Amino acid sequence: MKIKRNKTFSGTPWETKVGYARAVQVGDIVHVSGTTGTDPSGKVLAPGDMYAQTVQTIHNIENALKRLGLGLEHVVRTRIYVTQIDRWEEVAKAHAEFFGEVHPATSLVGVARLIDPEMLVEIEAEAVA
Repeated sequence: MKIKRNKTFSGTPWETKVGYARAVQVGDIVHVSGTTGTDPSGKVLAPGDMYAQTVQTIHNIENALKRLGLGLEHVVRTRIYVTQIDRWEEVAKAHAEFFGEVHPATSLVGVARLIDPEMLVEIEAEAVA
């Protein structure tokens, strides 16, 4: 049985290199791939600024959801990966600004490094239509 998938892409170079979509919807569930604070060409925005990268990351997640007819209010789970765990409060501030009324389940994990050394934050999201 073939599963019907609705997919959206952001155009970053990693999608074709790795073979994934920015977001995949199966039924009412949407899985948003790990997303970073980049422009569509993959250029890291706000190098060194963890708060600004988090804001851009959430905007990128929001854009993927919009292409599927959803918004941030549909998010039920986020997973946040940061390269400098001691700066977690900068990420938390931005996350709360966007999700403070939504209250998704979340995790915040320190990692050694992301795909580009200028990337400080990566966020995955799950949403329900």
